[in-house]
Amino acid sequence: MDSIKYLLNDNQLPENWYNLASDLPEPLAPVLHPGTGEPVGPDDLAPLFPPALIEQEMTSERWVPIPQPVRDILLQWRCTPLYRARRLEKALDTPAKIYYKYEGVSPSGSHKPNTSVPQAFYNKEAGIKKITTETGAGQWGSSLSLACEMFGLECLVYMVKVSFGQKPYRRAFMESFGAKCIASPSETTASGRAILEKDPDCTGSLGIAISEAVEVAAQNADTSYCLGSVLNHVLLHQTIIGEEAIMQMDMAGDYPDVIVACTGGGSNFAGIAFPFMGRKLRGQQDVRIVAVEPSACPSLTKGRHAYDFGDTAHLTPLVKMHTLGSTFVPPGFHSGGLRYHGMAPMVSHALQLGMCEATSYNQLECFAAGVQFARAEGILPAPEANHAVVGAIREAERCKREGKSETILFNLCGHGHFDMQAYIDYNAGKLKDYAYPEDEIAMALAGLPSFGNS
Repeated sequence: MDSIKYLLNDNQLPENWYNLASDLPEPLAPVLHPGTGEPVGPDDLAPLFPPALIEQEMTSERWVPIPQPVRDILLQWRCTPLYRARRLEKALDTPAKIYYKYEGVSPSGSHKPNTSVPQAFYNKEAGIKKITTETGAGQWGSSLSLACEMFGLECLVYMVKVSFGQKPYRRAFMESFGAKCIASPSETTASGRAILEKDPDCTGSLGIAISEAVEVAAQNADTSYCLGSVLNHVLLHQTIIGEEAIMQMDMAGDYPDVIVACTGGGSNFAGIAFPFMGRKLRGQQDVRIVAVEPSACPSLTKGRHAYDFGDTAHLTPLVKMHTLGSTFVPPGFHSGGLRYHGMAPMVSHALQLGMCEATSYNQLECFAAGVQFARAEGILPAPEANHAVVGAIREAERCKREGKSETILFNLCGHGHFDMQAYIDYNAGKLKDYAYPEDEIAMALAGLPSFGNS
């Protein structure tokens, strides 16, 4: 019988996270203090993060142990299944073999709890009482509210205003787990009020929401800030996905020729790709890795690799990343989790070193691929995950044209059960593709900081 799913036992749950920094041929550019332009140290990050996460942010160790209390919670849904997409292969009439790692089985329906749980754990250990954060589509806010409830922490979520209106069920999920959810930009912070004064109808952005969350955390000693993507320690936590996938591909007697993942801030991409990338860097097995992003917010394919702020109000340190400019406000397309102006420094660095490649697709093409996938495989993807789906389908179509039987692996990072309004709009013909706003990005890039960019 041809297998369609590959399952690991509880005792096969990885005991360590993998750190790509240990295998990089060139180190990452240092994080800079916005006031001095000098590299930041642990003390500079202490107002926002607990010591354990600061250490993980800066470590060069290859393997970082996963605490047992974290593993105990992760075991509620991990290890996640790997599927062979045989019905999709048949529908595409492709010689390619397509596999997908499905992260939608987590309690919040995405890959995000892989990092929200350890972040909540380390904050609890450090005596923190409250956590602030931002969220785009709501997947991260949902995951952090869940983790905070598990560890008895208060949770305050600033949700990008356009998503706050588009995705009421995500908001309801957060509130059901005790979190407070505020539409951003808001009147509750100085940075939010400043944005609203300039543009009362501002639809918000992840950069703005980050500013509000960071401002609250920095002003309260019992409060920390948690980020759902971009930072090294977040990407580190997500590598549990790829570590499991390596074992599951071995169970299938196969290995990917191509890995595809959607990219917004970089956590989902890093989760599936970094462990395979590390094997490639260590000379074990080669693989081609493709990052797929939305054409309306194309930080990797159209952004500049430069030092920039992670937030709009410039409260964060400066990191070198592919960026569209910290003041760039993307259009309100439905993939809210991919509307960030920048890309994770380590993902950006990997692209600069030629360790991966990047491409982009428009919204309608992504939704069409998601519906095609759902009708073949029975899982309706989140709008963000549709970018990985279309990327995998295009690779399978290429294999058909070239007559090649390559193995394609992609990360289906979440289900679309909270995104039905997006599918309602798509099926009704109400969605549209957003043009790449070159003039707005040019204006935002013109405001890049001088530190490190001369």
